[in-house]
Amino acid sequence: MQEFSIGDLAARSGVKVPTIRYYEQTGLIETPARTGGNQRRYGQSALDRLRFIAHARAMGFSMDSLKAMLRLSRHQEAPCADVDELVRARLQEVDERLARLIRLRTELASMLDSCRHGTVADCRIVEVLSDHEECLTEH
Repeated sequence: MQEFSIGDLAARSGVKVPTIRYYEQTGLIETPARTGGNQRRYGQSALDRLRFIAHARAMGFSMDSLKAMLRLSRHQEAPCADVDELVRARLQEVDERLARLIRLRTELASMLDSCRHGTVADCRIVEVLSDHEECLTEH
């Protein structure tokens, strides 16, 4: 069985050492066995779990959703409807954020298009930013 030091685990998983320790404290990963020299030793399952956690966090899943997915993953025979719902909720959050970003992009482009490129005293961008009613889109 291959074992990893915390530094090796960090390098292989892409998760920083302090974050690994935090995940241990919060129960996301098991506290590892220690050597006679009191050094942490992690197995392949810890590496797999950290990679799962890192990937889920990179996709923007909240800690609560991540914990729920980890709980659900312990029940291999269970239907995945609960996991589907977590992903569906995250997808909805992403869609809402994209819609807000598209509105923001449209507003910024409009501000720039309406700019007269004169002096700051006559700047349309400053005008729009000074009066929220001037915005094209609702926020």
